[in-house]
Amino acid sequence: MQPVSPIAVSPADPLRSAARKLEAVFLAEMLKATGSGAARGAFGGGVGEEQMASFLLEEQAREMVRSGGIGLSESLYEALRDRRDG
Repeated sequence: MQPVSPIAVSPADPLRSAARKLEAVFLAEMLKATGSGAARGAFGGGVGEEQMASFLLEEQAREMVRSGGIGLSESLYEALRDRRDG
């Protein structure tokens, strides 16, 4: 499987931005399901560490999208654009 190349995003394109945000949320949930965001007690554990772990997952997911993601945002964008331009 070839990695998807990064997508240039215009700040003037809110539809593409929304599609990328949705892909990031999806990826964060997938990472969470794999246990990637589970607190490991490295900083003493507790609620604070659990919260910071979720922030880390969200940022990792956003970085994955900035790096090309899995192609979900582009598929969503094209489908929404076609529907909008109908």
